[in-house]
Amino acid sequence: MVGPFEADAAGTPLDPQEREGLIPTHVTTREQLNELEAKNILEAIGWAFKRKRNISDEQFLLRLHRRMLRKVWRWAGKYRTTERNLGGLPHEIQVDMHALLDNVRYWMDNKTFPPDELAVRFHHGLVLIHPFANGNGRWSRLAADILIVQSGGERFSWGGGADLQELGEDRDRYIAALKKADEHDFEPLLAFARS
Repeated sequence: MVGPFEADAAGTPLDPQEREGLIPTHVTTREQLNELEAKNILEAIGWAFKRKRNISDEQFLLRLHRRMLRKVWRWAGKYRTTERNLGGLPHEIQVDMHALLDNVRYWMDNKTFPPDELAVRFHHGLVLIHPFANGNGRWSRLAADILIVQSGGERFSWGGGADLQELGEDRDRYIAALKKADEHDFEPLLAFARS
């Protein structure tokens, strides 16, 4: 059995203070933690799609993360205060979020990209900022799904519904597609989102 905080290549390691933010006291394995998070995320998905949301609003995005992990982590919906191997410095997060959201509003208003590409670029931008201690990938994929649905499209399948939290071929393809997007090649990420 793997402990809930043991680092692996599939997740962002948490620092000791972030670990203390775990709300349920009975969690002793990674599997239990993943199960609790998944249950909370399903509830958040229902909430998120219940009515039209302003996806380019920073406060909505914070509430979305909070809804996804609020029964699991005390820090859900709050920007991280620690450095990571991904994303900028903690004091840069809010500025980076404002810049991305300004871009997204411009892209939407001016139909700069087709809807799928706009949503995938939004997802990629959120992943690059990596604003939270954990849950960034799941949160940014859900945000992209909300954007595409509000644009009249269908939710993405993100690798056929693969569990991207687990190490494996699907996660490797997803990470490789994100790295290509870092180089401004969004085709692999677009293909993965619809695969």
